[in-house]
Amino acid sequence: MNPKEFRSLVAKGDFSKPTAGYCNNFVQTNMVVLPKEYANSFEEFAKQNAKAIPILEIIKDSHHSKKLAKGANLLNELPSYNIFEYGKLVKTVTNIEDYYNEDLVFFLIGCSFTFEAALISNDIPLRHVDLKTNVSMYNTNIELNPVDSFCGKMVVSMRPIKKDKVVDSCIITNHYPKVHGSPIHIGYPEMIGIDNIFHPDYGTFIDIKEDEIPVFWPCGVTPENVIKNIKLPFAITHTPGHMFVTDKKDSDYYEN
Repeated sequence: MNPKEFRSLVAKGDFSKPTAGYCNNFVQTNMVVLPKEYANSFEEFAKQNAKAIPILEIIKDSHHSKKLAKGANLLNELPSYNIFEYGKLVKTVTNIEDYYNEDLVFFLIGCSFTFEAALISNDIPLRHVDLKTNVSMYNTNIELNPVDSFCGKMVVSMRPIKKDKVVDSCIITNHYPKVHGSPIHIGYPEMIGIDNIFHPDYGTFIDIKEDEIPVFWPCGVTPENVIKNIKLPFAITHTPGHMFVTDKKDSDYYEN
């Protein structure tokens, strides 16, 4: 189905799973929703940490996308949302209509799912896509550049890549700088603060075979980690892996 049909299915409550592997070749985004008083600081924070938090669209005084999927309703066209109060996850819901007011600002943030089709088409298989499950995501010790009250550490997504394809995966994803781009780390998870690769902080563990190396990319779940860290009074995010599927093609974000 096309993205509009997929979003309609989500809005009706007929789809609530992770979105990896659905609507192939169309851009998926993370989402962060904040009160206006925090919006400017967060926007600058994202600019200072663009590899982890690449903003693709900002929506103010509305809850409809204007650029990535014109008219799409951000209150019910993501499969799952997390509600945070003072840094605590208080509820996970399938729509946020009861939480909306015009004081809220929506940030749509690039996702590494965008370059996955390019990896697959270049003979680099991705097991989480084949299994239609969530990608593995981990908290790290990689410090972000602070702006005002916003600070914290990066979250990364991990994909097991065959050893002879690791260099290719770096070259391919480097062509997508607005959706995290090239890896932030390769192998040796303990070097970036991941003590147990078998237990992701978010998502599902993806088995790493003997001929594979874990490769780590910056992840759009990073803002959720920051929201927890600074105990922001109120925020909404997408539930990790449950993305906003846009009308933009992955190829729109390819850069030479």
